[in-house]
Amino acid sequence: MKEIISSLDVGSSTVKLVVGEVYKDEVNVLFVSEVKSKGIKKGIIVNPEETIISLKELFRRAEETLGISVNKIILIVPSYYAEFLVTEGNVKIQNEEGIVTNDDVISSMQACIYSKVPSNKEFISITPIEFKINNEKKTVSPKGMKAKSLSCKGILSIAPKKNIYTAISLLENIGVSVVDINFGSVSDYCEFKTKEMNLKNTAVINIGEEKTEVSIFKKGILIDTENIELGGKNIDRDICYIYNISRSRAKELKEKFALAHKRNASTSWSEDVINNENETIKINQYELSEIIYSRIKEILELAKKQINILTKLEISYIIVTGGSSEANDFGLVTSEVFGENAKVYKVKEIGCRHNKYSSVLGSIKYYHEKLAYREKLAYTVTEKEQIELINSKKTSSTSVLGKIYGYFFNN
Repeated sequence: MKEIISSLDVGSSTVKLVVGEVYKDEVNVLFVSEVKSKGIKKGIIVNPEETIISLKELFRRAEETLGISVNKIILIVPSYYAEFLVTEGNVKIQNEEGIVTNDDVISSMQACIYSKVPSNKEFISITPIEFKINNEKKTVSPKGMKAKSLSCKGILSIAPKKNIYTAISLLENIGVSVVDINFGSVSDYCEFKTKEMNLKNTAVINIGEEKTEVSIFKKGILIDTENIELGGKNIDRDICYIYNISRSRAKELKEKFALAHKRNASTSWSEDVINNENETIKINQYELSEIIYSRIKEILELAKKQINILTKLEISYIIVTGGSSEANDFGLVTSEVFGENAKVYKVKEIGCRHNKYSSVLGSIKYYHEKLAYREKLAYTVTEKEQIELINSKKTSSTSVLGKIYGYFFNN
């Protein structure tokens, strides 16, 4: 049985679906596609009738490409009004030997949740901080120890039901069930984390289309998050306003012609562009880059202030990601605002080498780690479906891990 996992990110700009196989803690991408978002604002579904059109199209593409239906997914949910509570739970060890088993560890974590989630909120995750044997001896790995009782202290993550249930309901309407949910910031962290990060404190900044999410991780555990209502769309609007051009043209210039920092921009290189009044104008790379630089610097400075508001902890690492961070020379602005602690991390998985996929890829890794902690295989594609996938005429005739189905890329 292979760990083939499907992950869905319902974003403001696009809805993204990735199917990947986890092998030796790495994700081999089997399928990736995205469609333009409809009825979604800042990650929240505001028009279900429009959103379901995007979802149907995305899953239709997956079925056509893979030859099987993708009917189970991990869902990335928005973190608006998320709460993080320190909570504790205690269970008695039931087996005659008095040895802590994996089931006892899971039961102690579940005890942290009981009666802790308000009726208008939904449980997202419980992350253990430490365990206690017989309410005395502290440990991070109690399995195999002798005990009469086991206590767990952890961080309980919850979010408003309205942020989650609309998406789940729409997916159920098209025959897709949600097996797990997770915040995008946790997924971003899982995509880029190192062993060193898990020992210190890290800030994650994801600059998306309509918002920038700032999150704080204490030794690998998400403890707080906040959203800034600025993103890539604001950069596009600045360009549109100054040059009186369409948003699609502004976005194209931003991605293919301009730089995120004016330092390396050319004063002599220009592009001829037709504006909204049907006039041909020249747009200089340096001047355009200066506009983009000003907005990016503003967003990063606001993110820096937000980090200081969220925590007084010393931050050792700052991960900058999200689709907008792909702009050329973005790292120069990041270094200017944050210094050496910050870095624009790059998604490296073949077929998904763009930071807009950081959350959807990281959620696959997170789900794998979560199930491995419980000594279970993580998969959303059943064994029967995996056989169909391997035998499908649409796949490569080579082994799954050898050629990874020939890689399916459908952007």
